[in-house]
Amino acid sequence: MITSVQGTLTFASTLKAIIEINGLGYEVNIPLTTSEKLPALGSTVKLHTLVIYREDSQNMYGFSSTQDRDFFRLMIEHVSGVGPKVALSIMSRLSLPLLENAIRLGDVATLAKCPGIGRKTAERLIIELKTKVGGISTDSAFATEASAEGNVVNHQRDAISALIALGYKAQDADQSVRQAILLLGPKATTEALIKKALG
Repeated sequence: MITSVQGTLTFASTLKAIIEINGLGYEVNIPLTTSEKLPALGSTVKLHTLVIYREDSQNMYGFSSTQDRDFFRLMIEHVSGVGPKVALSIMSRLSLPLLENAIRLGDVATLAKCPGIGRKTAERLIIELKTKVGGISTDSAFATEASAEGNVVNHQRDAISALIALGYKAQDADQSVRQAILLLGPKATTEALIKKALG
């Protein structure tokens, strides 16, 4: 199983990246929330990956964090009617903190706004994943990395919640906080993210 790839970013679009490693170019399907974090072409990039083998195809999916990758895997393995294409679409529309929050709260309306899923699929997401969100297990070798990612996710989730409390729509709050993280970096505090998103 290929769990990550690291190499030179030679191509990037909103849903695809090509990473060159030792002369081989790997095409990786990515969500918008990952493409927003990609460095400039020619830079070194690392993506956490999941390869899905089918009779007639082999596709690699890449994410900026192990948590995103593991949530993607949860969706395609545990929710009937959600395959890789739909899961990628969902993760392109909503960041992981907003997705997890919507599932915990049973927010069908927010989930149903994602392209490719309707109310019934949104309800299935909630039913199948409610007990699993926030509890994605991680190998001890990745404990430090997961802890750092967890801090970023927590700050992001708290900042989104604060903006929603101030009257922002969930998706607008999510997008504003994602932009703030890109500008301030992953070590930004919740307060800094809120301030930047409001500014």
